[in-house]
Amino acid sequence: MEVQEAMLSKINDFVLRLVARFQSEKGQALAEYGLILALIAVVCLVALTALGVAVSGNMDKVVAKMP
Repeated sequence: MEVQEAMLSKINDFVLRLVARFQSEKGQALAEYGLILALIAVVCLVALTALGVAVSGNMDKVVAKMP
């Protein structure tokens, strides 16, 4: 859980620096792409975490059935 929070904090810091750097309209598209990439990263992180929990649960079931 702490790893996720640290990763989200780093992503948030990156996005804030990116937005601050490209405040002009010229860089608006780049800032939007940065925000989209950050959103994709967060979604991937959540999905991989959920997948890891599911796999762990299934592995526990397999180990419990072993003699």
